[in-house]
Amino acid sequence: MKKVWVFIILVLPVFLSAQTPEERLAKLGLTLPAASAPAANYVNVVRTGNLLYLAGKGPTAPDGQWITGKLGLDVTVQDGYEAAKSVALAHIAVLKNELGDLSKVKRIVKVNGYVNSTPDFIEQPKVMNGYSDMMVAVFGDQGKHARSSVGVCALPMNIAVEVEVIVEVE
Repeated sequence: MKKVWVFIILVLPVFLSAQTPEERLAKLGLTLPAASAPAANYVNVVRTGNLLYLAGKGPTAPDGQWITGKLGLDVTVQDGYEAAKSVALAHIAVLKNELGDLSKVKRIVKVNGYVNSTPDFIEQPKVMNGYSDMMVAVFGDQGKHARSSVGVCALPMNIAVEVEVIVEVE
């Protein structure tokens, strides 16, 4: 019985200790896409003090094509959720490119999500849960954030969602 307590007190906390974001990505079987270049006269990220402001990104499929369409018309909530997850991965790729080490992320602070929606579509938060769930899966408690989920009548290139984020770093 004494050996069990020694394991619980000494070994288990080490085993359960927080993994790095990179380790979590690997455990989830996820590979980050290349950080895409800005599409116009702006940058992917601006740093001021210990805050990073990441430009809005849209969702892409594994083949690199935009995920397009309007929620409430030709995109399901589940497909919107998956699209929002892809934006989270794109933002994580930008963070990795900027910081080199994702462990430098102290907190995902604020997420603004824009969902390309019909006027009667009211499930924007369910779509944006894809983004939020991915950030928590990768960053743990540091991935929990404040968030807005806004329905809009159109987005560039008819993308299904666009997300911008503010991140606190070391």
